[in-house]
Amino acid sequence: MRERLNVLFVITDQQRADHNGFMGNPVLETPHLDGLAASGMVFDNAWVSNPVCMPNRCTMMTGRMPSAHGVIFNDRSLERDANTFVRRFRKSGYRTGLIGKSHLQHGMSRNAVFPFRGEPSGALPFPDGWDRLEDFERYVDGQPEDPEDFYGFGHVEFSIDHGARVAGHHLQWALERGGRLPDLLTDQDVPGPGTDRSPHWRQIYRPPYPEELHSSAFVAERTIAFIEAAETSGEPWLAWCSFPDPHHPMTPPGKWFDAYRPADMPLPDTRDDPLEGAPEHLRRFAAIHPRDQRNWVSPCGFGEDALLREEITATFGMIGMVVAGVGRVLGTLDALGVRDDTIVVFTSDHGDMMGDHRLFLKGFMHYRGTLQVPLVIDVPGCDAGRTEAIASSIDLGPTLLDLCGVAGYDGIQGVSLAPVVRDAGASVRERVLIEDDVPVILSQLTPIPARTRTVLAEGCRYTRNSKGEEQLFDLGSDPDEMHDVRDRSDARARMLEGLVDAMMVADDSSRGAPSTGVSPG
Repeated sequence: MRERLNVLFVITDQQRADHNGFMGNPVLETPHLDGLAASGMVFDNAWVSNPVCMPNRCTMMTGRMPSAHGVIFNDRSLERDANTFVRRFRKSGYRTGLIGKSHLQHGMSRNAVFPFRGEPSGALPFPDGWDRLEDFERYVDGQPEDPEDFYGFGHVEFSIDHGARVAGHHLQWALERGGRLPDLLTDQDVPGPGTDRSPHWRQIYRPPYPEELHSSAFVAERTIAFIEAAETSGEPWLAWCSFPDPHHPMTPPGKWFDAYRPADMPLPDTRDDPLEGAPEHLRRFAAIHPRDQRNWVSPCGFGEDALLREEITATFGMIGMVVAGVGRVLGTLDALGVRDDTIVVFTSDHGDMMGDHRLFLKGFMHYRGTLQVPLVIDVPGCDAGRTEAIASSIDLGPTLLDLCGVAGYDGIQGVSLAPVVRDAGASVRERVLIEDDVPVILSQLTPIPARTRTVLAEGCRYTRNSKGEEQLFDLGSDPDEMHDVRDRSDARARMLEGLVDAMMVADDSSRGAPSTGVSPG
């Protein structure tokens, strides 16, 4: 084993914890992930820090809560000079590369920006264009000059969008391989080119190009190229292998569209949940059919069983292609003889309701479908196992810093899971805090509460929002979250106290602190 371990961080987008064979799914086949789980530590109790893409991805990068790093919603970019665990690896001599979806900047989420009146609360001292590196327009006419440093990554190759839409470095890559621009760069809010479109929802269809041009193929191929180049250089490396799937639109290409059959898809028993006593915005979401979404990313209800079966079928096809790509990358480690020199992490940025509790997609829905994520950490020399120890997305950066002997930095709020990786019976935290915020103007225009906070502790999930609405579920006796027990005053009082304690710990004290070093950016 090498003195300095490599790191392969595999992350998917919007993949539920139970959408994996190693997490007990009876239909979905995930052989390469199951193999990884068989050799690593499986965290059966892993949760997000925020159930929205950008806030949680920025938390993984920084080891800080969204309210601390500032990206509380998909309408703002992580500050250019924010310290990240990747920056620490690079400064320690690692070759660092991001392949696929980044979403540390809001280029693909500009539809989430709501106008406001007046001047901003403060101006950032960064040059013009610093937060437009993920704007799809930069990559339409050719490959622009890449930044020398992107939050600690010395090499980036973006696949910016979702479904069948192709943007970023991925676009030029696909064009060079014979793709047609009208088939690749499409509008997500209107039915674009494609076949086998669902009669129930336009976001389920087969792309108009072969699977060789899809984002999962791009991410796998380019991650392999990065690893091979790093091995040639002799430097230790950290690869962020980021698949945009299985985020909607549900568009598995080629044979993956036919990998599963709707008739074989089990449906969640909770899809008939009357949501009595649930927060108002959840009841209103459930009443919206997917065809009536405000835009392609807006939360809604699941529509009807036929649509839900089609959605799960297409999602499983997308996951199947991702897993095949992961297998190619892991096979490369074996071929290069470096599997025993490489830490491998697999997780997702958040889940999807997938019909649970009459809800669809993600965002502002604090049920386990969106909050719980798959997590495997495979470390050379550590025994395989499964653990019930509670873990959070915020812990992943600190864990890798610890495992690789790389120094951290001020402001890290996550904790290292290394003791649990080495001993499944260990525990490093009592609770997990989950934040979920929207801009005040958005909360004024929609039923979404401006602030939602959840704490997971003592086998329970307690949620409270800025409208005073609450939910409390005992996940041990009620894993489907169907029986709210907030009227049990003793349990509610303990969980409310735990939430207050968790929020106090998460209160950031690092910004503006004296420093003898230079800017990390």
